Amino acid sequence: MTLIQEKVQQAIGILQEKQIDLWLTFVRETSAVPDPVLPLIYGATLTWTSALLLSRSGRRIAIVGRYEAETASRTGAYDEVIGYDQSIRSDLLRTLDLLAPQQIAVNTSASDPAADGLTHGMYQILSGYLEGTPHAGKLIPAEAIIAALRGRKTPAEVERVRRAVETTAEIYRRTFQYMRPGQTERELSDFMHRQMEEMNVTEAWDYDNCPAVNSGPDSPVGHAAPTDLLLQRGHLVHFDFGVRQEDYCSDIQRMVYLLRPGEKEPPAEVRKGFETVVRAIQEAARFLRPGMKGAEVDEIARGIVTAAGYPEYQYATGHQLGRSAHDGGALLGPRWERYGNSPDMLVEAGQIYTLEPGLLVPGYGYVGLEEDVLVTENGAQFLIAPQMELIII
Repeated sequence: MTLIQEKVQQAIGILQEKQIDLWLTFVRETSAVPDPVLPLIYGATLTWTSALLLSRSGRRIAIVGRYEAETASRTGAYDEVIGYDQSIRSDLLRTLDLLAPQQIAVNTSASDPAADGLTHGMYQILSGYLEGTPHAGKLIPAEAIIAALRGRKTPAEVERVRRAVETTAEIYRRTFQYMRPGQTERELSDFMHRQMEEMNVTEAWDYDNCPAVNSGPDSPVGHAAPTDLLLQRGHLVHFDFGVRQEDYCSDIQRMVYLLRPGEKEPPAEVRKGFETVVRAIQEAARFLRPGMKGAEVDEIARGIVTAAGYPEYQYATGHQLGRSAHDGGALLGPRWERYGNSPDMLVEAGQIYTLEPGLLVPGYGYVGLEEDVLVTENGAQFLIAPQMELIII
């Protein structure tokens, strides 16, 4: 069974669990305007207006343009493929009449970008089709379905993420052997890009910003490209990096300290900052388990950082990881307006999260670590050994 077939079958189970009759993915020209769910349930682009229908009863129906019907059939995920020529309207309404759903879940969400793939224009077209039919007024958001489908990784998905994380760890290992004071942030980024090419993987987010490299207190931390700042002794050097391998992503942050002449270990304030972040990650991982709200995990890590005397970091403690570096659904974050209802969604077994608290050590630079963890029935499992000691050069 292919991964797409597995995920479509999983989606039907989710519909049954949540007692939702029908999930409709309604798209067109997806090479230009992709729906984030398509790689999970279809695996190719769609050109003409298309409808992928998964029902609680187990029916799996694809209504697509005639010239894409063969591609839909070859997925093996749909037991009925209907090809049309001039308009999808009649085939879609006939299929809805046959299935007679009480609710039709469509890909809209106020909180989760990964579940918000139905464009406003397509929503208007669909609503126009349903007007005056028994199906008018039945549209509901599919965000709960999509969050479960993206979040609950199958064993095959977990292994793909694990391999991407292991590849990332190897690129980091090579980078730390290569790096020296006097190099620029950009030189390190270029080196890591060459390793990606050699290992036949691509970037987990924008190429220019993957990796982020921050040397010392004057480097802009965040989603910014590496600069020509020099690595200097007495600097903390922060990396944020991930790869896409077999369509799945990693997202790992690591920390290096460049010893000053005569230093045998980092200064006390550097050690304190690093140890605080490590402790925040370890405690968050210890508490992370199914049934918790994301905000509860965030409070644990955030509280450790602020209790140590550092300002509150202005981002979530962790996000889900999978097909995208930021995979949608539940978030290990504070209840801030920008996060919508994501921090109050429940953690579930099979989800993969990052844990990434951070802080600034004045005069030395940013301390940020990021670990990738799998949620199991019994708690959280690190996908590789976490960084517990500063890398010293």
